[in-house]
Parts: sequence; structure tokens; C-alpha cells
Amino acid sequence: MNDLLIRNVQVVRPDHDDTVIADIAVKDGKIVEVAADLDPAGASRVIDGRGRTAFPGAVDAHQHWGIYNPLDIDTRSESRAAAQGGVTTGISYMRTGQYYLNRGGSYADFFPEVRALTEGRSTIDYAFHLAPMTAEHIDEIDDLVTEHGVSSFKIFMFYGSHGLHGRSSDQSSFLMTPPDERYDYAHFEFVMRGVQRAREAHPELADQISLSLHCETAEIMAAYTKIVEGGDLTGLEAYSASRPPHSEGLAITIASYLAHETDLANINLLHLTSAKALDAAMRMAATFPHIDFRREVTIAHLLADVTTAPLGAKVNPPIRPREDVEELWNHVLAGNIDWVVSDHACCRDEMKFGEDRDDVFLAKSGFGGAEYLLPGLVSEGLRRGLSLPAIARMTSRTPAERYGLGARKGLLAPGYDADIALVDLDSPWTVHAEDSESSQEYSALEGFEMTARVTDVLLRGEEILVDGAIVGDPRGEYLHRPLS
Repeated sequence: MNDLLIRNVQVVRPDHDDTVIADIAVKDGKIVEVAADLDPAGASRVIDGRGRTAFPGAVDAHQHWGIYNPLDIDTRSESRAAAQGGVTTGISYMRTGQYYLNRGGSYADFFPEVRALTEGRSTIDYAFHLAPMTAEHIDEIDDLVTEHGVSSFKIFMFYGSHGLHGRSSDQSSFLMTPPDERYDYAHFEFVMRGVQRAREAHPELADQISLSLHCETAEIMAAYTKIVEGGDLTGLEAYSASRPPHSEGLAITIASYLAHETDLANINLLHLTSAKALDAAMRMAATFPHIDFRREVTIAHLLADVTTAPLGAKVNPPIRPREDVEELWNHVLAGNIDWVVSDHACCRDEMKFGEDRDDVFLAKSGFGGAEYLLPGLVSEGLRRGLSLPAIARMTSRTPAERYGLGARKGLLAPGYDADIALVDLDSPWTVHAEDSESSQEYSALEGFEMTARVTDVLLRGEEILVDGAIVGDPRGEYLHRPLS
């Protein structure tokens, strides 16, 4: 006897080029069969899919829980918002320094506190990427992999002379690093060598140990910010010009050569926003074919531009002009983008905006948006000719494989976790912040028209979203990677 049967759904298979009309049988949190006309008498409970489309639950590989709000509070509210977007697994970036837990020190002390603050509070399954900010952190990489199940790490390239929101004259205080250490290109190189040592020490895990990079160049941004602040540009257009696309391209080029120098083969280029960034990323892939580059874009950068989004859409790297948005889509449709994420970073109104609500340079960077991940990509993707299997690959299967979750996540197939998002492909709606479970009172996509809606979501066979509403107590689990 199975626990659950979901009948009459269009099953999206990331490993196939087509979809099938089928039923999905679930037992003990796992999918046991996907086939047409399964006997409902063999299940304790039956859900009528009514012809809706069943996606593997999204693996949102780029979130920031606890960056602006207490981590325990953020975990609860923002995981609920993620479920609204069809997300069943979220991977959040975490580091020492200002924001997050607002302290430095070793990850041996820091990360258990992160685990304790999130335990039992998440609606979805979750994991963490960690950023080695100090030499001590680099020495901890092996233990983080083997003892804590953290297999992915991050470098914020622009922190050399920038804080989170703009120029910083006191890097050490912002990052809470030892006064005799610098967070610079040399440190980035040593991080790469540390990650590569872990890959060599654990060859059985090497394919699932990777380094992600936020690619912007601090010196270029500092110079251009001075120019823009004295000019006529305002709003998101000014912020984009102050962090110009060639800053992304230059950082990508530098990081790629350092990866080549250090023999680090698994590199993830995060939230690429512009034609120049993608041009650099593709050039580096051709130049260094022995490096397995993965390229990421966010749903906000695919939907919004500097003229359509509100000031609350300030983020790093910035929302770009429409011509860059179109070039991102060209790369999505060409198969050059590996995954699409939310970069969800809830920033409430009172913290987001400065004394002058019209001054983009006073506003904090980042915003929530996981609730729009699957509906946004389905809505705009189908309009542009993107296939349903391609959407499932970019929102679920490929990030799951890269980040050590592929043994259980990212496929609707026997043996995999029954993480399922049911989507109505023809259910128009308009984005309004008040409809989100996030504690953020505004939306960077306010007023955007969607044509697809996530109606129901199951996590390991249990419903967490029913008819668009969150149900039940938090049941998300920390994922010790790689999963087996």
C-alpha cells in the first residue's frame, strides 16, 4: 500500500525532451512509480492533479537567510515564501562578518550556531554555502566538507574596497577579519587552493565540491560610483552605471585565470547580469576547457530592468537595462545558463531605504523573490519558447547535481524524494507583495503579470502548500551533502 497517489498530471522530466501524462505513487517520502493509470486502490490517499503540470521541486541554490533579519525568524518566514515559488530545497549563503550573525571567528564555533538557529524552523529542506573569509577558514574547509556536509564555498570578489552597499574604508571591521589579513586577490587564490586540496583529499567527493564567485571588481566600482554620483542619472539606472557590466567581465576573467592557476576545476559564476558578463564567461569557458564552469542568473534579472522595477530592486550586481535582459534570455534559450535562482535576501522596508527614499545609494542591497522563481520562469520562459524540461533542468536537476543533492533531489523518478510542485500553466495573476509569506513589505516585481501559478507543493510526500496556502508545521531538514 502506497501512502499517496497523485493522479493525472503532466510530468516534467529534466532528463527527457518531452513530458508525459502520468500518475505519481509515493511511499515513505519517496517516489516509487511514475506511470499512467495506476490503481488508486493501492494508495492510502489520492490527490487529483486535474491535468496540472508536475515539476520536480525547485532547488533554489542561491538564497540569503538571516542577512537582514535574525536567522531564526528569517528561516521561518522566508522558507514559507520559497515554498510559494515551488521551491522545496533552498541553499543559503552564509559568512562571518557584519550582517548574518554579526561576528567573526572560526566556522567550528560559528556554523553550529547557524545550524541551531535554523533547526526545526524551515518549511523546506535546506543547506548552506560558506565563504572562507580568513586564513583560518581556509584551513577549516576539509572539516566543513567531512564533518558538516558543506561542499560548496563562495568568494565575494568586490569586498576588496566595498562593503555590502557601497564604498568601505575599513574592510577589516566590516568583514571582522584579523587586522593583518587582506581580503584580496591573493586571498581568493588561497581559497581556491584550499578548496582544491579538499577535492584532492576526497576524490570520491571531488565532483560535488565547488567554489562560487560573486564577480564584480571593487576598483572599477569605486571609480564609477564617484562619476555617477556627480551626474544626472538616478535610481536603478544610476546604480547600474555605478557598477558597470565590464566590472563583472573583468572579475570573471581574473577569477577564471586563478582557477586555472590553482587547478580548481569546479567554478560557479553567480548571478550574471549583463551581455558583457556572459561574453566574458563564454570566453573563459573556451579558453580554459578543463574547468567546469557553471553559469547562474536570477529570476529578477530575467524579468526586471532599470525602467520597469522599483527602487526596492537595488541588488548586487544591479538590475540592468533591457538590452542586457534580452541578452540573458538569448543565453538561456541557447542552453548557456546552468541554473536560475532567486538570490532571495529579505530586506524589510525600514532597513531597505535610507532617509531619502529616492536615493538609490542610501538604500540597502538585496530583496526577496523566491516566491516568484518557478512561476516567473515558467510564465516568461514559455512565452519565449523555453521548454518545460529545460525549466526543470535549470530550477532543479542541474543545481541538485552540482551541489551534492543529485542522489535524492531534482527528478520525478523512483527512488527520489517526493518533492513535487504542481503548476497551473494557464492561471494569470499579478505580483503583489501582500500575497507573499515573506516578511518583506514590498516586492521588486510589484505589478508584474504572471501566467503560471504554483498551486500545490509537496516535500518528501507531505503537502506544504495547498491551493496556494502554506499548511502544516515546518518539516524541512538540514541536508548534509553530498546526499546518498
